[in-house]
Amino acid sequence: MSEPQARPKRAEAQRETHEPVLEVSGLVKHYAAGERGKVVRAVDGVSLTIGEGEVLGLVGESGSGKSTVGKCVLRLTEPTAGRIRLGGRDITHLSRRGMRSLRRDVHIVFQDPYSSLNPRFTVGRIVAEPLVRHGVARRSAAADRVTAMLGKVGLGPETRDRYPHELSGGQRQRVGLARSLILEPKLVVADEPVSALDVSVQASVLNLIADLQRDMGFSCLFITHDLSVVEFLADRIAVMYLGQIVETGPRDRLFAAPEHPYTQALLSAAPVPDPAEQRRRSRVVLGGDPPSPVRPPAGCRFHTRCPVAVDRCRTEPPDLMNRRLNGDHLTACHLVSSDSLPDARGTRA
Repeated sequence: MSEPQARPKRAEAQRETHEPVLEVSGLVKHYAAGERGKVVRAVDGVSLTIGEGEVLGLVGESGSGKSTVGKCVLRLTEPTAGRIRLGGRDITHLSRRGMRSLRRDVHIVFQDPYSSLNPRFTVGRIVAEPLVRHGVARRSAAADRVTAMLGKVGLGPETRDRYPHELSGGQRQRVGLARSLILEPKLVVADEPVSALDVSVQASVLNLIADLQRDMGFSCLFITHDLSVVEFLADRIAVMYLGQIVETGPRDRLFAAPEHPYTQALLSAAPVPDPAEQRRRSRVVLGGDPPSPVRPPAGCRFHTRCPVAVDRCRTEPPDLMNRRLNGDHLTACHLVSSDSLPDARGTRA
């Protein structure tokens, strides 16, 4: 992937002056596992907030529960427990009718830009559909707004009469962005929006998302497994493991001084562009696979793979809390204290 342009860090004070656009408290989503009495603990007690105009990157391995969080936030999946507040309003148990008016304020960008677009609709109709569905404009009157929105995502007016199969993957994802942003939502959930694209076009789409977010000011829950993406795009980062958030904090601080051994392992696995530096880096190689979410381990869920786990980690679940008195950097690890933090490479920092 070609290098995207650096995104300036947003002043933290700016995010503290408004009520959160999204507030999730104790979110739980369990699925029946097929065996009597067994459940898949896909999401197990997740809490997070996103401020006005803020981008929160939600990262973790496949199966960690990231996408399930996004679906619950959108009420595409009904949560088992917890609370979801959008713009200060509790939407956890709103009926489908009650959610209909709020769909203008929250939209999703899907991972696969081809399967998420109706192959029988032209691009113009796809992008206009939210305007028509919400009664903002008749289809005949939406043409100018559609053309303007296509221009914002880098597509010419001639694209309106084309069908999804006539477009490249990058162009289709731009259409998906145009459809999601045509109503100027307050919150966008982007679920792995570049992972299905060719590496050659990923950076251009990321730069586009960053430009649109800056110009339009929407908040964003950006779900990805790619740390280089969230380093470029996010203001804050939340790291998930086996259905729970294990660390969250400002982007720069989390990358400079990761506190949780799992975050340290993820960062050590991310490649850097300098070959010499890449060879000098210490890698944290985790053993085995993540445990089954049907039978998560007792204590800290990461202890079965953690290279620095102690006896306490095997029996006592750690709380997600500020352990080093460093602002809003929170960690769920017993080994983090105000004067030291674990180093998964075998030393103390």
